Amino acid sequence: MEIQKKESNSKLNIFTLTIMNIVAVVSLRGLPSEAGYGLGAIFYYLFAALVFLIPVALISAELAAAFPEKGGVYRWVGEAFGSRFGFLAIWLQWIQNTIWFPTVLTFSAVSIAYIGVNPSEGTASLVNNRIYVAIVCLVLYWGATLINLKGLSASSKISKYGGLIGTIIPVGILILFAIIWLFSGKPLELNTNISTMFPDLSNFDNLVLASSIFLFFAGMELSAVHVTEIENPQKNYPKAIMMASLGAVLIFILGTLAISFVLPSNSINLTQGLLVTFDKYLVAYDLGFLSPVIALMLVIGVLAGVSTWIGGPSKGLLAVGNHGLLPPFFQKVNKNGVQINILIVQGCIVTLLILLFTFMPSVQSVYQVLTQLTSILYLVMYLLLFLSGIVLRVKEPNQPRPFNVPGGKIGMFILGGIGVLGALLAMGLSFLPPSQIKVGSPTVWYTILIIGFIVFVGAPMIIYNMRKPEWINKNSKESIEPFTWEKK
Repeated sequence: MEIQKKESNSKLNIFTLTIMNIVAVVSLRGLPSEAGYGLGAIFYYLFAALVFLIPVALISAELAAAFPEKGGVYRWVGEAFGSRFGFLAIWLQWIQNTIWFPTVLTFSAVSIAYIGVNPSEGTASLVNNRIYVAIVCLVLYWGATLINLKGLSASSKISKYGGLIGTIIPVGILILFAIIWLFSGKPLELNTNISTMFPDLSNFDNLVLASSIFLFFAGMELSAVHVTEIENPQKNYPKAIMMASLGAVLIFILGTLAISFVLPSNSINLTQGLLVTFDKYLVAYDLGFLSPVIALMLVIGVLAGVSTWIGGPSKGLLAVGNHGLLPPFFQKVNKNGVQINILIVQGCIVTLLILLFTFMPSVQSVYQVLTQLTSILYLVMYLLLFLSGIVLRVKEPNQPRPFNVPGGKIGMFILGGIGVLGALLAMGLSFLPPSQIKVGSPTVWYTILIIGFIVFVGAPMIIYNMRKPEWINKNSKESIEPFTWEKK
C-alpha cells in the first residue's frame, strides 16, 4: 500500500518514523511457519534482515529522495529501465497483494472458529473444513471490499485502531507470557542446544519454509516516501531504519520463540499454531476464558489490515492506469473516487484463489502454495528495485539526492548486489515444496506456481503492448509527471 505523503510543514522525528516502519512490516500470522525451526529461526531472521530488509529500506529511501514525484516503484523502476518495467513493478506490487489476501483471510477464518470454543474441544474439524474456510474468506473479503467502496473515510474507521488491537497488543501479551514461562522454570518444548541455532544449509528442506521470512520484512519501501519529511535525513533516516529493523527482528524472534516454548516442532500447524499457543499460555495461567477474546483481537487485526490493503496498491495501479497503461475500464471510479472496477477484478481473482481450497489436500497446503507464489512475485519486484538503485547511480549520477545510502556509490553497489543475490536465492527456494507440509501431488504444486508466475508476470507485458494513446486520462487528478529521461 502506498503511504500518502502528508501535506505538513512539521518534520517527523526518529521515533515516529521508527514506529511507522515497524507497523508497516510486522504481522503475526506467519510466526508458526518459522517456529518449527526452534533456535534456528533466529539465524534465518537475522540473515533475512541483513541481506533483504536493510537493503530494501536504504535503497528505497535514496530512490524516494532522488525521485520524489508520484509513482513509487513505478517511478523508480521506470526511471532506470523504462515505463514497461515500471509498469511490471507496480503490477507485481498489486498482484502479489491480491494473492496474499486468501492466506491472511485463512488465518482470520481459523481465528473465528476459536471464538467461543475451547481450542482443544472440537474446533479441529471446523478449521480443517475447506468449505467453511472458503465461505468465511469470501464473506470477509467482499465485506471489506464493500466498505472500501464507500471511500477512504469509511475504511479508515476500521483500520485506525486495528493494528494496535490486533497486532501490537497481542504480540506484547504473547512475549510477556513467554518471558514469565521461561523464568518460572516451566518445561520447554524448544531444544535449547545452542548448536541448533545454525541449521544444516546443505539440506534444501531446511530452507524452503524459511525462504518465506524474506516476505516477513516486505513493505519497508512503502515508508520511504517520508524520507524528505524527517529532520536531517542523511543522519536520522538510517538511525530510524536501523531501529525499526531491530524492533521488527526482535518482535519476530521473540514471538516465534514464544510459540516454540510450548508447542513441539512436529505439531505446529501453520494456520492454527498462534491461537493454540495463546491457549496453552492462558490455560497454564488460569486465564483460559480469555482465549475467545484473543481470537477476536486477532480477527480485528486481520480485518483492519485487509481493509487497508484492499484500497492501497490498487490506488497506485489506478494512477498508472490513468497515465495510459490500463484500458479505460480499469480507470473507472465511483462517486466516492474509489477505483471500483479494479477492486471488482481484484475480488474475482481473490475468489478464484480461495476456491483452490476445494482442490488441494488441506488448508495448510493451499495456505503454503499461495504464500510461496506471493513471495516469488514480490521478489521479482524487489529484484527490479535493487537493480534500479544500482543503474540510476550510473545513469543519473548528478541527480540531487537528499539522502544517500551509506558509502555512496560503492555502498549502493554493495547493498544492491547483496539484495539481488538474496532475492534470487529466496525466489529459487520458493518454488520448492516444503517437506514439512503435505502438499499432495508435486505436479499440482509446481503447475500452480509455474502457471501462476507466467500468467501474473506475462499479463502486464501483454497489456503494455496493447496500450493506446486514448487510454491516457487527461481529466484525472491522479496525474503522473513524465520520467526524467522523457524530459531530456
